Amino acid sequence: MTRSHPGARIPVGLLGATGIVGQNFAVLLQDHPWFRLAWVGASERSAGRSYADAVRWVHDRPMPTGVADLVVESAEPGVATPELVFSAIDGGVAGAIERSFAHAGHIVLSNARSHRLADDVPLLVPEVNTGHLALIERQRRERGWSGAIVTNPNCATVTLALALAPIRHRGIRRVVVTTLQAVSGAGYPGVSAIDALGNVVPFIAGEEDKVPAELRKLFGSLDPDLATVAPAPVRVSAHCNRVATLDGHLLCVSVELEERAAPADVLREMASFAASEAVAGLPSAPRRPVVVASDADRPQPRRDAMASGGMTVTVGRIRPCPVLGISLVALGHNTIRGAAGASILNAELMLCEGLIGGDRGLPQMAVR
Repeated sequence: MTRSHPGARIPVGLLGATGIVGQNFAVLLQDHPWFRLAWVGASERSAGRSYADAVRWVHDRPMPTGVADLVVESAEPGVATPELVFSAIDGGVAGAIERSFAHAGHIVLSNARSHRLADDVPLLVPEVNTGHLALIERQRRERGWSGAIVTNPNCATVTLALALAPIRHRGIRRVVVTTLQAVSGAGYPGVSAIDALGNVVPFIAGEEDKVPAELRKLFGSLDPDLATVAPAPVRVSAHCNRVATLDGHLLCVSVELEERAAPADVLREMASFAASEAVAGLPSAPRRPVVVASDADRPQPRRDAMASGGMTVTVGRIRPCPVLGISLVALGHNTIRGAAGASILNAELMLCEGLIGGDRGLPQMAVR
């Protein structure tokens, strides 16, 4: 059952509103039961124009009518900016902009890489590490602001983390992952057609460093007294490739577990994996965060990327690995579960935990 939020929909803002991820935010927020997109910000070249005039709309769903007439504002906090701001700004410029909003008292839900690995910033996947929201208290104390920055991981890391979450209790020792990443992950206009069509590009700048570092933080242990996260001692080797699919990142994963398991055990634990009570029932939370494909040739981006509206990770081909123990294939939607949908789910959780709106004192939270 979906959890209800009493009262009117909360106005929210969106930075980087004109890009691919920004367009996904606009679509996902159109009929959201708790949030209403009321403010959009972008670069100076877009500021002052209506959203419809400023954006090159490439989403496969029509532009939401309630957003089309919004006037695009400069990417700086103002009196009309809502408390909650989603950020789809490019990582190259996001850092200072997002800090300025947090310093002005805004809650920033960021997709950018700029703050993900900061010691006092939660890197959050609600089904994996809800307790890391306790870092907000330290962030506010040390940075001297009343706002906050909360991030979601890189699009490939989200899929990897959710795929491994059901067997995390067995102890994850080593991971080798090869990613086949869709062109939408490069933004618009993104990868040249000459480079993408009939081709594979075996390099995505920075990606092979992000995935290991972010996974270690996500699976790290929170010390609630010190408000620090000790990274998980998992060794990760990542090979990241851009392929000519539109949406959906496919990951080929081999994993070594401290507590050995047969493929049948892993399959059973994947199939029974469920979110915690704090997450289950949130509007964007899928009923099953991870599903197991029964067909031998699944998951596939075309057929499985939109599982549960793009919020579920599909796992298949669970089998023995002669080197590490277990091999599997995982698929997640890179611009929904790996970007806009992830941020919206984070915001829903924060609202229910009392971290958005009204008295935002940090409640007592269970460490997960």
